[in-house]
Amino acid sequence: MTVLIAIALTVVALAGTAVVVAEPPERQAVSLSVFGTALVVLFVILQAPDVALSELGVGTAIIPLMVMLTIRTMRKDRDERERNAGQEEE
Repeated sequence: MTVLIAIALTVVALAGTAVVVAEPPERQAVSLSVFGTALVVLFVILQAPDVALSELGVGTAIIPLMVMLTIRTMRKDRDERERNAGQEEE
């Protein structure tokens, strides 16, 4: 069991590093989802199923989805502002 915990902790550390190293926000959101999945596996191994279920719902699904929707909204607003600024110049 100790070896399994060590492997899971290593995967969590690598996934966390991938989140930090990822440059574009889209990649960060996807790697955050992978990080959440790695945490779910770790929590199951540590026999904390309630925490694993919470992480599965929040860390793996909801937060990355909210980040992606926010990025999409911000880009859409930016594109509209640029389009409106281009029309005012003409």
